[in-house]
Amino acid sequence: MPFAPFDWIDDEARRRAAAGLVRALRPRSAEAGLLDLASNDYLGLTRHPEVTVAAAGAAHRWGAGATGSRLVTGSTALHAELERELADFCGFEAALVLSSGYAANLAALTALTGRGSLIVSDAGNHASIVDGCRLSRAETAVVPHADPDAVAKALRSHDGRALAVTDSVFSVDGDAAPLSALAEVCRTANAALVVDDAHGLGVLGDGGRGALAAAGLAGGPGTVATLTLSKSLGSQGGAVLGPARVIDHLVNTARTFIFDTGLAPAAAGGALGALRLLRREPERAASAREVATALYGRLTAAGLTAVRPDAAVVSVRAPSADAAVRWAADCRAAGVAVGCFRPPSVPDGISRLRLTARADLTEEQIGTAVSTVVATAPREALVPLS
Repeated sequence: MPFAPFDWIDDEARRRAAAGLVRALRPRSAEAGLLDLASNDYLGLTRHPEVTVAAAGAAHRWGAGATGSRLVTGSTALHAELERELADFCGFEAALVLSSGYAANLAALTALTGRGSLIVSDAGNHASIVDGCRLSRAETAVVPHADPDAVAKALRSHDGRALAVTDSVFSVDGDAAPLSALAEVCRTANAALVVDDAHGLGVLGDGGRGALAAAGLAGGPGTVATLTLSKSLGSQGGAVLGPARVIDHLVNTARTFIFDTGLAPAAAGGALGALRLLRREPERAASAREVATALYGRLTAAGLTAVRPDAAVVSVRAPSADAAVRWAADCRAAGVAVGCFRPPSVPDGISRLRLTARADLTEEQIGTAVSTVVATAPREALVPLS
């Protein structure tokens, strides 16, 4: 028998192709050739001159890389400055910057739980939360989407350390979690609440301070937030925010912090530049929400089925995975880049186009995006208008 240990990969590839789930990398050029409604650059800051100058300046001063883990040589004065300003802006006592939002979720969930503890996780949570639950070695109860009563029931079933974890804004449909109700459930059960505010920071709350600030929960003794610096702040990296003792605990126990190289100085500098710009221009947050509302209103008026956005994500239903792929490709060919979400990225199995609103989109660009999505829509995606 020939030595072929990876033949099973060919079978997997055939199954993916039959299900319409083949994914491929599509390198883009540096030049802006498409109207971008696919990225998570909600505030239009990733190419803002002030942000790119801050990133370049940090690289010139500190070097191309952090040179080591944060506990060895990878912590710079720049990282500490970013942490102080993030915590202050979002209303928390302390912050810890990591190399990605994914790493931040893994850090929080693995360091704050463990064997004998319970994590109650929303069924719509991001994959990084799912993986954090798996790696934590805690018992995990996955509850129905946005259901505080189900969270309360799961917490009542456990005697010991527990936390509930949720996205603040869910990345698939753009709907917001019932944070106030979840916080009350956690207080009653003496459980912590961990909220991934990746899609809330920069969009929700006063001046974009995030979903927890909007709900009046920022800085609470039992509340922890995780963030990404790669969406509204236009850079890269992640952070955990919470009480100082929680952050100190993560420094000493979170494996994705201890054993990972620190965030590159350019990313830290870019994020800090974006954060300072947002402080001066808080109206960008409201602009992103207004663009999302406009996209939703015009798409549904044209007969498409979309979810009303609570932040900057606009989700448009597609009739199938194959149809979603073709639809996104047709949009791209017409000059508009949109996201395409298919299983397993969508927990309900319903494929979608995902449009992300940007604060800097003009009225003309909004019109172009809507007309393109509608003109390329599969016939089955359009609901006859009465």
